[in-house]
Amino acid sequence: MNPKKYLPIGISDFRQMITGNFLYVDKTQYIYEMVRPPQGFYFLARPRRFGKSLTVSTLESLFLGQKELFKGLWIDQADWDWKEYQVIKIDFNTVSFSTPEQLEENLILFVDQLCREYGIDNPYTSLKESFSTLLTGIYRKTGTSIVILVDEYDKPFIDHLGRGDDHLKMAGANRDILKAFFGVLKGGDVSAALRFVFITGISKFTRVSIFSDLNNLNDISMQDRYGAILGYTAEELKTFFKRRIETLAQEQNADPAELIENIHTWYDGYRFTDAEIKVFNPFSVVNYFNTGKFRNYWFETATPTFLANLIREKDYPVPMIENLVIGEEDFTVYELEDLHLEPLLFQTGYITIQGVEDGLYNMGYPNQEVKRSFLGYLYRRFFQIKDRSLGAAYKKLYRFLAEKQVDLFMETAKSILAAIPYTQMANQNESFYHTLFYLMLSASGVYVHTEVLSNVGRIDITAEFSDKIYIIELKCNQDADQAIRQILEKRYYEKFLQTGKQIFLMGINFDSEERNISDWKFGPLEEWQKTL
Repeated sequence: MNPKKYLPIGISDFRQMITGNFLYVDKTQYIYEMVRPPQGFYFLARPRRFGKSLTVSTLESLFLGQKELFKGLWIDQADWDWKEYQVIKIDFNTVSFSTPEQLEENLILFVDQLCREYGIDNPYTSLKESFSTLLTGIYRKTGTSIVILVDEYDKPFIDHLGRGDDHLKMAGANRDILKAFFGVLKGGDVSAALRFVFITGISKFTRVSIFSDLNNLNDISMQDRYGAILGYTAEELKTFFKRRIETLAQEQNADPAELIENIHTWYDGYRFTDAEIKVFNPFSVVNYFNTGKFRNYWFETATPTFLANLIREKDYPVPMIENLVIGEEDFTVYELEDLHLEPLLFQTGYITIQGVEDGLYNMGYPNQEVKRSFLGYLYRRFFQIKDRSLGAAYKKLYRFLAEKQVDLFMETAKSILAAIPYTQMANQNESFYHTLFYLMLSASGVYVHTEVLSNVGRIDITAEFSDKIYIIELKCNQDADQAIRQILEKRYYEKFLQTGKQIFLMGINFDSEERNISDWKFGPLEEWQKTL
C-alpha cells in the first residue's frame, strides 16, 4: 500500500517489478501450492493481458533461488528451500512462426544455443532428439533438476486463425511440430530430470493432440483453488489499491464506495471455476488508476478478428451470446479443424461463467468494458455505413434514450439503417433486425440485455439506465401495436416492478421491403395499462 509505488503498466518481469518499486499484487500463495510437491507438470489457460507472463517470470525468479526479491511476500514466510534450479524459459512471443519451417528452425536454433551454453555435444539435427539431448545433458552436467516454463504456447496457432485455409493449414502444421517438441518431456530419462513444468497460453487449443504424450499434465485452468491465481479479487483491489482509491475519489469528488462499484461494473466479473470466485481484469484496473477514466483498455490492445470471422462464417446469433448455456464437455472442444465458438469466447475472455447448475454453465459477458467494446466492434465490422457522417451517429442513441428524446432516437436509428448498404439489408428477417438493433444500442453504450427471460416468455430487448428501463419488442412486417400488446399480454414488465425505476414500453416494426423502421410506439407502462 506504499503510495510511492509505481503502477506496473506494461511490466511483466518480476525482478523489474520488485526492484523498480512497482506495485505487485501478491500471488505467491497460489504459486506455492503448485511448486511445493517434489515434481509438478501444470497447464494454465487465461485471457491475454491477465498476468500469465508475470507468473512465468515469478516462477523463474523463485526457482533461481532469488530470495531477496520475495522479501515481505507471502512465500517469504513459507517453508520454501530457495534452492537454485536450472531454468529454461520458452516464450513464444519471441519465436517467429510465420511458416512451420520457420517455427521448427527457430526452436532448433534455441536448443542449439542452450547446448553451446552448457557445453553439451548434440549430434542430432532434428528438433525432438536435440531437445531430449539438451535436457538429459543439462541434468548430467549440473546434477540439478530442470524447470521448464513455457509462455503463450498457443501463439503459433492463434495468430493464424481467421486468416483463411492456408493459414489454418499452417496452424495445423505448427501443432504437429509442438506435439513432438512437448512430447519429449514425457520420456523416461527426460522426465526424471525435471523438477517442474509450467505451460501457459490463452486457450486449450488441441490440448489432447498436442499434449497427448504428456498425460501427467495437471490442467489447473478451471480448478477452484486456482480461481484467483490471475486477476484481482475484490479484497485485493481494496487492499493493494486502497490509497489510490481514496486519492482518486478525493480528486473526482466522489464517494470511494461508489468509485469501487463503478470499477466492479467496468472491469470485474471474470469467473473461471465452479466456485463463485470473481476477479477484475488486472490490465484495465491498472490503466484506470493511471488515467482516472473508464475506458476499454483491455479490448483496445487487440481486436478479435478471428472470432468475428467465425461468428459470420457460422451465422451465429450474436444476441444469444450473453445467454449461453453449455455443458462441461464443451470446454474441451478446441480442435483447429472444427472450431467451436463457445469455448473460444470463454478462453479468450469475451464471455465468462455466470453460474453453474446441474452440470450446466450459464455464460455471459463479464463486465461493461467487454460487452460494450466487443459488440461495438461487431457492429462496425458487420454493418458498413456508407455515409461517413453517420458512421458515429449510433453514439447519440445513448443520450437520446437517457433523456427520453424518443423522436430523436428513432430519427437517428432510421438514418443509420438507411445508410447501411442494400446488399446487407435485402431479404432479411426479424432475427437480422433484432441483431442489428441490439448491436447498434450496445455500441452506443446503452446497458442492453436481449432475450431476457421472464416467467411468461422472453423479452426481445431491455435497455437499462440508473432511473429507467425500456422494454422493447421488435416485429418485422407486422405493426408496433402488436409488439406493445405482446409486452402487456405476456406481462414482461412484472420482473422490473420492484426495481424502483420508471418502466417504458417500446414497440418497433421493421419493413423488410423498405429496409427500415416503418412503425413505432412508445410510452410509460402506466399509460399503456390504461388501454387494457
